[in-house]
Amino acid sequence: MKEEGVEKFESMMARLNFSGLLNNGRSDLPIIGEGVQPDMEAKLSRSVLITDGRRFTNDDPFGIMLGKGVAGALKLKPGDHVTLLTNTLEGALNSLDFEVIGIFQSFSNDYDARAVKISLSAAQELLGTTGVNALVILLNKTEDTDIIATRLATSLNSTELEVKTWVELNDFYEKTVELYKGQFGVLQLIILVMVLLSVANSVNMSIFERVGEFGTMMALGNRSNQVFLLILSESFLLGIIGSSLGVGAGILLALAISAIGIPMPPPPNADLGYIAQIQIVPSVLLMAFIIGLSATVLASLLPARHVSRIKVVDALRQNL
Repeated sequence: MKEEGVEKFESMMARLNFSGLLNNGRSDLPIIGEGVQPDMEAKLSRSVLITDGRRFTNDDPFGIMLGKGVAGALKLKPGDHVTLLTNTLEGALNSLDFEVIGIFQSFSNDYDARAVKISLSAAQELLGTTGVNALVILLNKTEDTDIIATRLATSLNSTELEVKTWVELNDFYEKTVELYKGQFGVLQLIILVMVLLSVANSVNMSIFERVGEFGTMMALGNRSNQVFLLILSESFLLGIIGSSLGVGAGILLALAISAIGIPMPPPPNADLGYIAQIQIVPSVLLMAFIIGLSATVLASLLPARHVSRIKVVDALRQNL
């Protein structure tokens, strides 16, 4: 389903967030909890690693999922029973017993050290309410996030509902992206300088090795500006051919490397690595093509000017 070129969301699920104390019969631990719809939540949590046990389902009304840090702090494992204590919306204390179904690990150690998940019905019973405080929309395409968020904000402007994108809610992601941008930006700059120097060196050698040929052309009546334009035209064609071959080889390498995967170290505040892939972005390919072409043409300007102004006699000596 599409609307004005934008695919609609895949599904929508409800959540009920709360805080409380988790007791294992020996000690308490402050936690932040989420009441979720288990089967629908599984679609959104595909990147979350289950380190022990399994994901809970709608058939586990009083099952609980624990973050790895929570399970480690309270020494819990699947099959253990815990008690969750919290305040209802009216301020009264309420508690429920749960069975540990599984233990999960995300990319944030801080989140895993405090997070638990229970079914939405159990959370509503625990808080004494039939409502929810968050609706999560799962999109078909990540790039539609800003467009859908803008449309929702416009349509919900008269209500008290607030629209937040996943980027706004995930400060950890933004900081990690900025860190990687800085690291890879330095590498890109170093590689770019190396490429420019290599291209300039190759073009200069190619031109100066043919000074005798250009001298012969000028001796036969070709003017210096014609030689200058000839060198630029050759460099332009070489730039097009070289850039095209480079972009094509880059696409093939990106596909091959992505098929294998690149093991990446854990980002900050995490101990879970991931497998990275190379994304083929048309704008980046176009920029690479333009850089290659521009570097070839610009590198030929100074040698072409020098060769076109050299004396015919001096140029012809290069043939000896």
